[in-house]
Amino acid sequence: MTHPLSRRSALLSAAAVAGLALWERPAEAVGAAAVDAAAFDAARERWVSLLAGGSRDSAHTDRTHTNRTHTDRSYADSTYTDRTRALEGSANAVLRKLKPVPGRPSLWPDLPLSDPRTGNFNRSYNRMRTLALAWATPGTAMHHDGQVAQTAVRALDFLYEHAYHEGLDRRGSNWFWWEIGVPRALTDTCALLYDGLPSDRLERWLRPLRRWCPDPERRVSHPGVVETGANRAGKAMAVAMRGVLTHDARLVKRAGNAVSDLLRPTRGPGDGFYRDGSFIQHDVYPYTGSYGVDYLESVAKLIAMLSGSPWEITGIGNVYDLVDRSFVPFVFDGLMMDCVRGRQISVQGHRDHHSGQKAVEAVLTLLETAPERHARRWRPLVKGWLTRNQATPYGTLAPPASIARATALLADPSVPVGPRMTGTYVFADMDRVVHRRPTWAYAIAMSSQRIGAAEAINRENLHGWYTGDGMTYLYTGDLTHWNDDLWPTIDPYRLPGTTVDTRRRADLPHDHRRLPPTPWAGGVALDGEYGVAAMRLVAGGSSLRAKKAWFLLDDAVIALGAGITASDGRRVETIVENRNTHDRHPPLTRGDGWIHLPGVAGYALLDGADAKVIRKKRTGRWRDIDKGATTGGDTSPVTRHYTTILIDHGVDPRKARYAYAVLPDASITQMEAYDGRIEILANSAAVQAISRDGVTAAVFWRAGTVETPDGPLTVDAPCTLLVRRAGERVRLAVSDPSRTVDEVKITLPWPVRSVRESDRSVRRARTALKVEVGGSRGHAHTAEVRV
Repeated sequence: MTHPLSRRSALLSAAAVAGLALWERPAEAVGAAAVDAAAFDAARERWVSLLAGGSRDSAHTDRTHTNRTHTDRSYADSTYTDRTRALEGSANAVLRKLKPVPGRPSLWPDLPLSDPRTGNFNRSYNRMRTLALAWATPGTAMHHDGQVAQTAVRALDFLYEHAYHEGLDRRGSNWFWWEIGVPRALTDTCALLYDGLPSDRLERWLRPLRRWCPDPERRVSHPGVVETGANRAGKAMAVAMRGVLTHDARLVKRAGNAVSDLLRPTRGPGDGFYRDGSFIQHDVYPYTGSYGVDYLESVAKLIAMLSGSPWEITGIGNVYDLVDRSFVPFVFDGLMMDCVRGRQISVQGHRDHHSGQKAVEAVLTLLETAPERHARRWRPLVKGWLTRNQATPYGTLAPPASIARATALLADPSVPVGPRMTGTYVFADMDRVVHRRPTWAYAIAMSSQRIGAAEAINRENLHGWYTGDGMTYLYTGDLTHWNDDLWPTIDPYRLPGTTVDTRRRADLPHDHRRLPPTPWAGGVALDGEYGVAAMRLVAGGSSLRAKKAWFLLDDAVIALGAGITASDGRRVETIVENRNTHDRHPPLTRGDGWIHLPGVAGYALLDGADAKVIRKKRTGRWRDIDKGATTGGDTSPVTRHYTTILIDHGVDPRKARYAYAVLPDASITQMEAYDGRIEILANSAAVQAISRDGVTAAVFWRAGTVETPDGPLTVDAPCTLLVRRAGERVRLAVSDPSRTVDEVKITLPWPVRSVRESDRSVRRARTALKVEVGGSRGHAHTAEVRV
């Protein structure tokens, strides 16, 4: 086998070759010899097995279940083979296009290295990682091929000389590439190629990391910045791997300590995981499904790599709780919900199934060390995700090691296929709410003076204007809806759930940061079945104002809007739905006040208003929404069909309102019978409330009263409230999304005789209840009382 670089024995100039020098180990590494070299080798081999897998047979071998059927083994073989073929094809493309030109300089014609601001050096190291992964993966044609290893060595020498060494200047390029992107790709590459590397090269190539990534907790390019979240975890991985590769125990220990610090919840404000499961990165943005997944992946692999070693990470119990609290609510059949992926929704190569795959892989990795109380829940849960997720190419995307773990779990007869999880989750610390039922899920993305509406750095997410303005995300059995080229083709002015004025917008500028000047965003949940969400809309660059509320029931979502006012001379619309129906317009049925879209949902207008339905093909390009240096989409046009349902409030509305119901998976028969099931008790700028089957749900924007079927319900301060009565017992949950009051007095339609159980913040006050909400950051307070 002959490859381009191996035909150029004089790749580097004589002067450059003569300049090769061994890295003199820093003083901090003195004493590392006290640790047996075998421990470093074991950690490195464990890391390689996490990336590339072990023997071919590991694709279908389980440690506890060896009596696999021929069908099980065939499935594992097929999955593993598909993955290795895909990996081999990518690696061969890397080799085939390799044409080093020292004078230009470039390793590949499409990635000139002269200007670091292009990010091409980062992309070049990513290609080297692909090549190294194929070299280390059993089953590929280039597995441990000596000539491929020599080619890789010369390529890494070239990159060191021309793209990434300790004497270079960033020249205004993205700090992330220098301190995380390249260090992660480079250390992975060196670990994967380790057995095929000359002994004098490793320390030379890793020398730049002493300058650019010496400490997981500090940012070299911006002194004073303390790394948090995914950035710290990514740096910890690079630092740990450099320590393992160079037998430097102090580096490995430093990385482990940095990760341990991350596992403690924060009270905010700012980056980190919160006790309610929220995850914030870049100070004000919900990023569970992007930076959060990167964090989880890094931590899971670091825990696995160092398990049983002298540097085993201790105090990691929180990471298992984080999986349940922060990640599982946002994973729908292996897809990561876009409402927590931030600007990554605009990146062509990172869609919801890519982020979901990372989360699945992280959980599979953590299963190796998880306590049984977690593992017992996770195995059926993950098996359910994998079993139902047949529409997305998990098997062709996942690393071989993940394929092995996934196939072993799927073939294990002792693990049942877990159902979709259900429940209502209010993430008060990041203005997100998720409502999950057995066959569907609904998420709401809000913003406030605490949580940014949309991030658009690095020329990404250029049309994300309204993604945090009350956008709603409906997940059904169609697992391709959100990832089938939706973001470049959907009308970005008509996102589901939003109320917008129709002004034209310019691309979001770099580092755009809009925090709406209102504290009002949040909600409350009760018994994992019912929920309320609400936000006060203060539109950016517009006079538009509105009060928006969602009531989350067992079979429907009721959306109310009130106080919709604007004075800019433009039309205002509320978008009930904007559904990607892929390559066709499915049949649509309209009844008296309702619309039915087969396979998706029924939509009922509850206040007599008329809805406009628009059906059209839309064409866009990924490049239109992402022009990033290393992420930018291609310019090929893509076309999808959309069904848009909207309510037109006219030009400059004054105190307009809306009321509609979304009934996921409803049939036409159910839509015909739905009228009258919901009673709207109020829909004004003061209070919005509904009632059904003994449940009353309300948003009090200020102190007030609402008449329920059983009598008046009164509060003396703003709050969201859920009340559920069964005989003499009443369960209730209350929160203050405005975070402006210390106490709320609630007078129910029935006198309170006693408090059966409650949070410490709830107490009886004669025949009413008083709830101390001050300092609770919008979180719920619950009680059960006898009336």
